[in-house]
Amino acid sequence: MRNPSARPDGRGDLTVSFQAPGAALDLEPGHNAWLLIGNSRWHWAVGHSSGGLSCWSSPPPSPGGAIPLALLSRLRAWAAVGPVPEGAGLDPSRRLHTGAVPLAGLPDWIGVDRALVAWRAWRLGRTAALVADAGTALSLTRVNRDGVFAGGRIQAGRALQLRSLAEATSQLPWSTSAVEPGAAAVGVPWPSATAEAMEQGVRLGMAAAVQAAWQDLRLSDPECRLWVTGGDGTWLAPALGVACQPDLALAALAALSSGPDRQGSCQPLSPP
Repeated sequence: MRNPSARPDGRGDLTVSFQAPGAALDLEPGHNAWLLIGNSRWHWAVGHSSGGLSCWSSPPPSPGGAIPLALLSRLRAWAAVGPVPEGAGLDPSRRLHTGAVPLAGLPDWIGVDRALVAWRAWRLGRTAALVADAGTALSLTRVNRDGVFAGGRIQAGRALQLRSLAEATSQLPWSTSAVEPGAAAVGVPWPSATAEAMEQGVRLGMAAAVQAAWQDLRLSDPECRLWVTGGDGTWLAPALGVACQPDLALAALAALSSGPDRQGSCQPLSPP
């Protein structure tokens, strides 16, 4: 049953930083792992000696591919919005669903990723929040100043918009770089090359949508804080003048499945 309180205890507060590639599989005895299965990528976190987390993202396992035992055996909790492969070996009793996220007013149909980032943002800021999660979709999730879910908006993310343009037209190109989160920004505001014009148009359109939503909310609550997360948050956040919080969902997943005494930092990590 969902905790009706608008002020959850947090069950562990984590922040975000970086570590070197390969550290994810160097688990010390007693340290845990967490997994969030997204629509296009898998997102991992592991505990380290400071009491925090190291985080990284990777493509889903290939069909029949196995999750490394070093991670699977330490998996404290996992959640999914994307497909869960058959035979992955994930313990269903450790799966966290939306109903376990202690944010008041959450409908059961809200994706667990949106629930996690919304709860985490409000938990950290303790004020009204708009969370822009820039992944496969760009989801905007609103939490009011009392910590209650207050609706949201969803549109296609960067790669999905570029793919749709290429597939629905005869002359617009498709580039494999479009699926890379945080791809290099276009260097000029009005490109002459078609691919760059598509990239610039999509990026500016996404930034404008988030900016308009944030300005709208600040009319009724000037203290509303904007949080940007997700794979494309690395370029979206600077475009909006805020810092990117790339692992809000993983930090929330770890905090909700850890004891009340868990403290430390969550560190984004390159794939091992």
